[in-house]
Formats: sequence, structure tokens, C-alpha cells
Amino acid sequence: MERFSKNQLERYPFYLKFLKVLEEKGEINVSSPTLAKELGYSEEQVRKDLQAVSDEAGRPKKGRNIHQLIETLETFLGYRQKTAAVLIGAGHLGGALLNYPYFEDMGLSIVAGFDTDPQKVGKQIGGKEILPLDKLAETIKEYKATIVIVAVPSFSAQEIVDLALKSGALAIWNFAPTHISVPEGIVVENVNLASSLAVLSHRLNFESSKGE
Repeated sequence: MERFSKNQLERYPFYLKFLKVLEEKGEINVSSPTLAKELGYSEEQVRKDLQAVSDEAGRPKKGRNIHQLIETLETFLGYRQKTAAVLIGAGHLGGALLNYPYFEDMGLSIVAGFDTDPQKVGKQIGGKEILPLDKLAETIKEYKATIVIVAVPSFSAQEIVDLALKSGALAIWNFAPTHISVPEGIVVENVNLASSLAVLSHRLNFESSKGE
């Protein structure tokens, strides 16, 4: 199986989103130069990215068929098959994730939320029931949930991750602002809002300084 870099994988959803916009406008084909210009990538980068996931070669002056490329990217990204997940930590961030309406379009189905707060347990957020942590293992087994979304404070993140893995999780989507340790073979994706904000602030300051 071909290895893809993190940056490369992060670009594919942007391609897909733009391609769907073009399809809605009635466009049939798209060229690599057009994608590069609109998305801010180099033409060579776009060609390499698309060649890595598609058997169809781009046609000179015509480019690639948009509908076919959308199907290819959705299949590659797993959007065409449902992956069950549960979320732990139904606070402000967790609640926002439970309410996010587009995960289903991306092949992710959050089947339940979990929290230790008795005032949250038994209620629903975004149509998902909030359950106590002692129901985690049976819920993961019942729904064959492979992903656990962690949206808890940093001080409890490792304990929650350990519980999730013990309960049968195969992948952790970590929104807690801390490093977590997992055994080899467990997939982890950390969403670091502080790092993202640092990059944004640096770029903003850099652009601002250019005008001085």
C-alpha cells in the first residue's frame, strides 16, 4: 500500500470540496492548472496528488472528468463506507462535534456520546444519547465502533484513552490539548487547536509586517 504524507492526505478533502462546487455549476472536466490556481498549490503537486489515487490519466487541454474524480476521492477517503465512532467528553467542544452535521457526508457516524457528568448523562446532543462511561465497552462492541473521539480536559485524557483502548477502540481522534501514549498499531490523530492558532497568528503578523 502506498504511503501518503500527512500534508498530502490533508489536501484531498480540499480537492473534493472544490470539485463538488464545480460539479454543481455544471462543469464536466477540470485541469490540474485550474485546481492549482484555485487552491493555491503548485501544478506539479496537484498532478502528483491526483495520480497517486486515480488510474485515469489527465487529458491534455481537457483535464480529468470531475464526476469520476469525485468518486475516486470519496472512495479513497473512505466517505463511501460508514465508520462508527463514539465521543467521550460532551462539554462545549464535544457538544459542537456531536452537533456537526457533515460527519455523515464524510463517512463518519457518531453513534453515542459519553460523559461523567450526571447532569449530561441520559440527555441528547445532536440527536446522540449521552451515556455513562461504564457503557463504553458494550457500545463499542454493539456498533462495531473503531474510532473514539476524545474531547476531555488534558488532565484526564490519558486515562480516557486507556479506557477507550481497553474497551476495543482501534483509533483515537484526540482533541485534548496534550500528548497521549498508545500501543503500537493504534492509530492516533491529534487535533491541536493551539498549534493551528499559532500558525494563523504568525502568518497574520507576517502579512501585516509586509505593509509597514
